[in-house]
Amino acid sequence: MSEEQKKSGTPKGKIIIALLLAILVVGGYYGLTFYNVYFAPNTTGKEKFLFVRTGFSKDDLFKELNYKDILNDVGTFSQAAAKMELGKSLKPGRYRIEKGMNNRTLINMLKAGNQDPVKLKFQNIRKKENFAGYLSRNLEADSLKFLSVLDSTTLLEKYGFNQENSYVMFIPNTYEMYWNTSASEFLDKMHTEYNKFWNSERKAKAASLNLSPIEVSVLASIVDAEAIYDKEMPIIAGLYLNRLNKGILLQADPTVIYANGDFTVKRVTNALLQVQSKYNTYKFAGLPPGPIMMPSINAIDAVLNKNDNKYIYMCAKEDFSGYHNFAVTVQEHERNAKRYRDALNKRNIFK
Repeated sequence: MSEEQKKSGTPKGKIIIALLLAILVVGGYYGLTFYNVYFAPNTTGKEKFLFVRTGFSKDDLFKELNYKDILNDVGTFSQAAAKMELGKSLKPGRYRIEKGMNNRTLINMLKAGNQDPVKLKFQNIRKKENFAGYLSRNLEADSLKFLSVLDSTTLLEKYGFNQENSYVMFIPNTYEMYWNTSASEFLDKMHTEYNKFWNSERKAKAASLNLSPIEVSVLASIVDAEAIYDKEMPIIAGLYLNRLNKGILLQADPTVIYANGDFTVKRVTNALLQVQSKYNTYKFAGLPPGPIMMPSINAIDAVLNKNDNKYIYMCAKEDFSGYHNFAVTVQEHERNAKRYRDALNKRNIFK
């Protein structure tokens, strides 16, 4: 028997071995606990995003985590959150949650505010109320907050707009911003994008038409409402500019529909033409005080690069293709209009 075997067989040797085993067991326990608290995969993958609202406390966060079933073990997350002092630096935002994330990674993400940006893509939204609704479905603020900003005289005047024409500030495109962007921050960003869009070249083209950028956008909203096909936009823009320059009423049907507030109308009747509204271009000369819808970039550029024509009149084609018949004289227009009216009658479309 060797000396080591003899020693290990003694009471003192047995005590040492027992202590070593105890240290290993305790060390293993704490090591496993440490791993489970900080490094073990803990997200279920049932939700793609975690939304932390502005003003959320740590308790609010735990309620959200429980309600959305985001974690496998809320207990270990709570321990890690306490040790890492998450409650002192929890940042609001929209956070992408990958399946199998560990507590440490998730907590560091929430403390640093490393959120996933939202992509906003908007075009041809008809009214500010609809726009506010769209924004509230994609950003933290509710529609009332967005509406209050969109209708704020003080804020709008700061940017050079009013309640009637402010809608032209929003250039339809795809934008990236954080989910917790406030309504006022959103407006500020849109104004920055508006200024980028209205570069010196576009401003010069607007000036050559004797129009301001706002007036170009108002006219573009009418062109947008009239044209189903983009290739007709410059022709329609040229026609309306001809009428403006000659002092002829625009007589644009989409403005009458907007003034009446019934967007199901397929046929503008004489009764609809009687509405007393500055948006009724059959009664009031010049451009309406604001856009009748969010003008697209294509429509704005169609106005700035309008087709040089002599057209004064237009009417939808009787084949319902979405294209228009254009005319220089009233006699030619009446013939086109009659064909279209007959086609409507044939299809029993009377309103």
